[in-house]
Parts: sequence; structure tokens; C-alpha cells
Amino acid sequence: MSQTRHVPVMLQRCLDLLAPALEAPGPQPPVVVDCTLGLGGHSEALLAAFPTARLVALDRDKEALRLSGERLAPYGDRATLVHAVYDELPEVLDRLGIPEVQGVLFDLGVSSMQLDESDRGFAYARDAPLDMRMDQTTGMSAAEVLNTYPPGELVRILRAYGEEKQAKRIVSAVVREREKEPFTNSARLVELIREALPQAAMRTGGNPAKRTFQALRIEVNGELTVLERAIPAAVAALAVGGRIAVLSYQSLEDRLVKQVLAAGAANTAPPGLPVVPERYQPRLKLLTRGAELPTEEEVAENRRAAPARLRGAQRIREDER
Repeated sequence: MSQTRHVPVMLQRCLDLLAPALEAPGPQPPVVVDCTLGLGGHSEALLAAFPTARLVALDRDKEALRLSGERLAPYGDRATLVHAVYDELPEVLDRLGIPEVQGVLFDLGVSSMQLDESDRGFAYARDAPLDMRMDQTTGMSAAEVLNTYPPGELVRILRAYGEEKQAKRIVSAVVREREKEPFTNSARLVELIREALPQAAMRTGGNPAKRTFQALRIEVNGELTVLERAIPAAVAALAVGGRIAVLSYQSLEDRLVKQVLAAGAANTAPPGLPVVPERYQPRLKLLTRGAELPTEEEVAENRRAAPARLRGAQRIREDER
């Protein structure tokens, strides 16, 4: 997919959410972190919209960093691109000598580039090697997970990460087939899932392989484990007045983001105190009522925006030291 055709999801709304923190006057230029650089659509818009801002952008995918580096080259040293997973944010900021930031953006899930590169194995719509690693230099591929995990562990992954009700049926078929020949490509897995599922289960929710592919991708990349560390780390990096915006694409991610932001926006005082001491006061103010959804126009323009859920929060006080 060409970079020009890549449409960043809920772009204007993300810019609007972050704007008050990135436009506020301060002694230093504001720093905004794009934790999920991808093809650089959100990053480019942040640099263009906030001409005084400095961008730090992270991605675990070296090909994404290369393509985005070309795209963001006109912005020179305003953009710092780093090969890192987003839970490594504290180490990255430390290395760059940045004590706190004014904005953080997460655009979770699989990037358009990864879906569109057929040899990565993320998409179930066409045959490709079952890889699914966002960083192809490290870790186990989806094929290795399918071929080596014990059946009970595969069932757990499909249920927990894919919310797949038919996990046992699918795993039984996988185990039977992998004994004949190890899995290498996506088409064979898609076909096996179609054959394993009862007809009733096939009639709802799009491609029947969707949930299994999601589960494998999350397992291969440790996505939820990484996210559990990354969102609190990003909140901790925010200066007072700083803002965070998070785009999620499935309920497990969104639930996790909601929990972290809601906990930060709650007071933690024991019940019954007549006055709530400072250390129990909320650290965050929620900027979205629940999760905001893309408009119908946006979904018509970019079908990948359809499942998006956007949440935002503002840092309103320091942590107790």
C-alpha cells in the first residue's frame, strides 16, 4: 500500500485531544511521543499541526521505521525515531534525556503496512507464511506457536485473546493436522478452521478465522502483556497538563486502557474521610466520555477505522514522591 493512500484512523480527533498540551507555552518545546509509529501518518500530522513540538516515535518493526524515516525526513531533527517496543518508553526517554512529555499517542493493533505485506502472515484473506511477528528479528512465529504449544495452552490463548467460543474444536483439528505435517502457511489454517466450525458459528461475525488469527498475533507479539506495562508507563511520563490518546481495535485492549485511565481518574482514599488528602486525589482527568467511535464518514473512507475506540486523559497532578 502506498504511503499516500494510508489514512490514519480518527486523525483529527487525536490532534484535537492532544492540542491543548502541545500548544501551551512553556520554557522548552513540547515533546509528543507516538508509541506506534507504523507508516507515520499520525506522526507526520503531529509535526505539521504543532510546529514547535519535538516528536519521539517508537516502533518494533524495522521496515516501518525505514519507510517512516523517509516520510518524516523533511522535519529533520524534530523527529527522533527509535526501534523499541512501546513498553520500553521509560528507557527510551531516559536515554534521550527527556524527563517528561506533553503528549502521548497509541494506535494499537496491526499497522496497515503489516496487513498489506502479504509475506507477513497477518491477514487471513490470502495465503502467506504464518509469521505474525511485528519485529521479524526476534521471537517465535505463529507457525511455531501452532506447531509446538500443548493443546491446553492453545485453547487458553484462543479463548483469552480471540474470545473464540469454538477454541476446543479448532485446537483438536490443529493438533490432528500438525501431527501429519507442521503448519507453515495461513491458507491451510483458514481452511481447517472453516471445516472445524459448526455451520451456525460460521454465519456470524465475518471471516471465521478472524478470532484465531487475532489470538495468535497477540500471543506472538505479547501485545496485552506489553500494553499492561506501557499505558501506566506512558501516564507516568506525562507532565502535569500533559495528555494521552489511545486508539484500540478490540475489546481486550480497550478494557485494559479503560482500567488504567479510570484508576488514574479515581480518588483512592479510604471511604469516610471528611477531607481527601492530596496523596489520594486523582492523577488524571478523563477527556472522553467512555470510548469515542469513528464517524460513519470516516468508516466509509477507511474501513479499518470501523472497530476503533478512542480514549483520552489529562495529567492533573504529580504522583506523590
